[in-house]
Amino acid sequence: MHLKRPLTAALLVAIALTASVQNARAQERRVPTAAELRLSYSPVVQRVAPAVVNVYAAKVVQNRQPLFDDPIFRRFFGVPGGGDRQQVQRSLGSGVIVDASGLVVTNVHVIEGADEVKVSLADKREFEAEIVLKDKRSDLAVLRIKDAHERFPTLEFANSDALEVGDIVLAIGNPFGVGQTVTHGIVSALARTQVGITDYQFFIQTDAAINPGNSGGALVDLTGRLVGINTAIFSRSGGSQGVGFAIPANMVRVVVASAKGGGNAVMRPWLGAKFQPVTADIADSMGLKRPAGALIASVTPGGPAAHAGLKAGDVIVSVDAQAVDDVNAFDYRFATKPLGGTAALGALREGRELSVKVALQSAPATPRDEITIRSRSPFSGAKVANLSPALADELQLQNADEGVVILDVDSGSYASNLNFQRGDVIVSVNGEHIAKTRDLEQATSTPNRSWRILIRRGGQQISAVING
Repeated sequence: MHLKRPLTAALLVAIALTASVQNARAQERRVPTAAELRLSYSPVVQRVAPAVVNVYAAKVVQNRQPLFDDPIFRRFFGVPGGGDRQQVQRSLGSGVIVDASGLVVTNVHVIEGADEVKVSLADKREFEAEIVLKDKRSDLAVLRIKDAHERFPTLEFANSDALEVGDIVLAIGNPFGVGQTVTHGIVSALARTQVGITDYQFFIQTDAAINPGNSGGALVDLTGRLVGINTAIFSRSGGSQGVGFAIPANMVRVVVASAKGGGNAVMRPWLGAKFQPVTADIADSMGLKRPAGALIASVTPGGPAAHAGLKAGDVIVSVDAQAVDDVNAFDYRFATKPLGGTAALGALREGRELSVKVALQSAPATPRDEITIRSRSPFSGAKVANLSPALADELQLQNADEGVVILDVDSGSYASNLNFQRGDVIVSVNGEHIAKTRDLEQATSTPNRSWRILIRRGGQQISAVING
């Protein structure tokens, strides 16, 4: 009789546990209530959608048929001299209104080379727009709606540094030209630096579906604030595969502020130092715990870094207490600081930690005196400018603060055929040192049968003899 009571108690416990498990399963599979069925992102979308626009860009290109240059072909087929045919190339993207006066931010690659830009609002109205500022380093451009006589809806900037992996975000744009579309997902990763799209490699990664046409569109949080500008996707098919990248709002804010200030270029802080990555071997040789930070390779005399006491061999590990994992992270952190005042840089020197205050000032700039060479020479079709610390910083040139640099090369020109590139520094032509753009213009003004050219590209000097 005494043995039955413990068994009965155990049986009751087992029955209770079974009932508890069954109740839990029943709760997991219950029918949702009407209130739960109405959970929706709709309030956020309704607030955000009017500030997201479609951007249409068009440019006229010349299609030249080589046969048209043959006088016999023109004679027999009645083709007039020249024979150029114009073709209009169109591109489609998205944009975000960031100022009620009609300022729109989008990607440079959406409007690059455009002769005409139009903006279409969510209510289907279309406006012509002018390009206020293009910042190729960040792939961001600012447009202004023409003849605007109203106050437009805008998006407020969020602090993109406050984002965390796992946060829910919405992407809004015009994929494939089908019309304004909303997709949702999470922040998959932060500070992506190996994407290879812009100079500032520090992207928000999201699995919200982003497709062609979404470029320049909004990535927003659940408060309806702008956390990034959708810019690129990783795809093997051309469509969304759940890996999209957005430029953080803190970088967008800097570019928009420059446009509002009336500048035609973005003014960013200049450190006056060149960096190299901290590899595993370098970290081991320096006694670092892990390969992280930005290693100073050289310091420009008289620059902010030099005045702060930084030296070659120092490793920058933080900017205003925000960690710096690599050179790209430093570039982003420093570039998003406002001019004026100082920034606190944490550094390692020979195993010791130190903190220095660096002045946030722009790089010294001199008149560029931009010209395009049109004379019959190897540089025909090349747009060149006088170098300065500011331009060298913009072009990310190593140890090149003086001289003449190529900014652009016309497609199909002699310079293009000879593979001259943006960033090439012209050292000498036929033995004449080239210090200013007018020196190059003078040196190429007289046709020659042979040209001896010395340029500097990627830190290396290249000499060539061109017969022509």
